[in-house]
Amino acid sequence: DPLGRPVCASYVILEDGVTAVLEMAVASGLPLLAPADRNPLKTSTYGTGQLIADALCRGCRKFLIGIGGSATNDAGMGLLEALGYRFLDKHSNVLRGCGEALGQVASIDVSLINPLLAESEFIVACDVEAPLYGSKGAACVFAPQKGADSVMVQSLDMGLRHFSEIVA
Repeated sequence: DPLGRPVCASYVILEDGVTAVLEMAVASGLPLLAPADRNPLKTSTYGTGQLIADALCRGCRKFLIGIGGSATNDAGMGLLEALGYRFLDKHSNVLRGCGEALGQVASIDVSLINPLLAESEFIVACDVEAPLYGSKGAACVFAPQKGADSVMVQSLDMGLRHFSEIVA
C-alpha cells in the first residue's frame, strides 16, 4: 500500500499478451489508508512500480495506467524505485521514493533499472491537467485531499520544483 504494507492488488493483461492495464489506486490509493494514515510526505507509489515490474516479467511492454485516487505526491519516485532507479542525496545516500525525499534528490542512478523498460511504452490516463508545481500544481491542488496541511503542501511543492530540475 502507499505506506509499504503488503496488499493484494491486481491488473489486467489484454488479449494481445503485451498490454497491461493498471490502476494506481489498487496499490497506491487513498482507499487503502485510514484517514489518520494519510500523509503525502510519507506515502509512495512503490506498489504501483511493483505491479509494473510483475507485468514486465509476464511479457508486457505496453502499459495503460490510470492515476486517479492515489494517496501519493512523490512524482513517481516510488514507482521508479521499484523498477531499479536509485535516488541519491548530496552524500550519495539512497533515498526512499516518497514525497518528503523530493527536495533531497541530488542525483539519479540508472545503473540498476529494469532493462525491459527500454522496450516499453507507457500511457497515463487521467482526467485533469495541472502543472507539476506552483499555485495550480500537483501539491497545491491535490495534496490536501491526501492528508497534507499547508506546511506539507509548501514542502511538497518546493520538492516537486527541485525534483523537476534534477530530472531535467
